[in-house]
Amino acid sequence: MRAVQYRTIGAAPEVVEIEKPVPGPGQVLLEVTAAGICHSDDFVMSLPAEQYTYGLPLTLGHEGAGRVVELGPGAEGIEIGTNVVVYGPWGCGTCHLCAQGKENYCPRAAELGINPPGLGAPGALADFMVVDSPRHLVPIGDLDPVATVPLTDAGLTPYHAIKRSLPKLRAGSVAVVIGTGGLGHLAIQILRALSPARVIALDVSDEKLALASSVGAHDVVLSDADAAKNVRKLLGGRGAQLVLDFVGAQPTIDTAMSVADVESDVTIVGITNTPAAAQVGFFRQAYEASVTVPYWGARHELIELVDLAHQGVFDMHTETFAMADAPKAYEKLAAGTLHGRAVVVPSL
Repeated sequence: MRAVQYRTIGAAPEVVEIEKPVPGPGQVLLEVTAAGICHSDDFVMSLPAEQYTYGLPLTLGHEGAGRVVELGPGAEGIEIGTNVVVYGPWGCGTCHLCAQGKENYCPRAAELGINPPGLGAPGALADFMVVDSPRHLVPIGDLDPVATVPLTDAGLTPYHAIKRSLPKLRAGSVAVVIGTGGLGHLAIQILRALSPARVIALDVSDEKLALASSVGAHDVVLSDADAAKNVRKLLGGRGAQLVLDFVGAQPTIDTAMSVADVESDVTIVGITNTPAAAQVGFFRQAYEASVTVPYWGARHELIELVDLAHQGVFDMHTETFAMADAPKAYEKLAAGTLHGRAVVVPSL
C-alpha cells in the first residue's frame, strides 16, 4: 500500500510503498478515506536529530477518517463498514484522566510507549491504518469524510480550548482569534455557535481576513505591530475576555497578552520552532489574566463536534490533494499558502 512517510531527519516526506498492516488483538483496520495535514507535522519534521523522538520511518497523519474493514481478535463495539473519524491522542484507557475521556492528558502514555497516530504510531496518510482500540473511533454516518476529518484536531483543539472559557463569554464579551487558518477558521465558527461573544479575527493578509469574515468573524484586524492598539481602538480601549493564539510566535503572543482584559483567559494553541513565551507578572499583564497552553481535546468533545457537524454548524474550508501530491501539500503548509485545511484523499 502507499504511505506518506518522514524517513530522514531534515528531508521532505516521501510517498512510498509499504506492507499493508494487519490488526492485532483489540485493534481495528481502516481503509483511509481522508487524512488531514497539520502544522504539528511540520514542527515535528523540522526538529533536529537530538530532539526528534518519534521514530523513523514515520507514517504521518494524526487526522484520520476511514471505513472499518477488519477487526482484530477481540475487537468489539464497532461494525465492519462503519464510516468513522479517529480520536488521536491515545492514552492507557484506565487511569483517572482516561476514565473521564481526557486521554490527551494521560499520565501513563509515555511510560507505556503509547503514541498518537502520525506522532509515533503509524498515521493516517496511507491507504490503510490500524487503530489501537474501537474506543478511539467516532462514527460519522453520512457526513463527508473530507469535510469532517479536520474536526479530529483542527476542530477538537479549539473546541477544547474554548469550552473551558465559556463562562467568561457572556453577552457583551469579546473573543480574539489570532490566526485564521485550519484551526482558527473553525475556532471562529465554534465561538459563534456556542457563545454570544463578539469575535475579532487577526491575520497577516487580506485573503485570510476575508476567510475569517466569511465564517463569522464580526471584525477583522491585520496582525502587525499595531494589532493590539487597533483591537483596543475597536473596543473603546477595553480588552478581550478570551484570546486564542493559533500561531504561537513571539509577536502574536505579545499581541495576545496586550489585548487581554482583566480576569481574561489567554490560550496559546500554536507552536513554532522558535522559542516564544508569554511575559507574566505585575505590570506585564492585566490583573487576573490567566495564561494556559492546552493540548488537543477529550474523546467526548470529538463526539460533540461530530454532533455539531450533523447540525450543519461548520463551513469547512479544505484544499484536497491526491496521495502522490502530499509532499506538495506540506510545501504549501510551510509557505503559508494553503486555503483552510489540507486534506489528502487516497481515492483521488
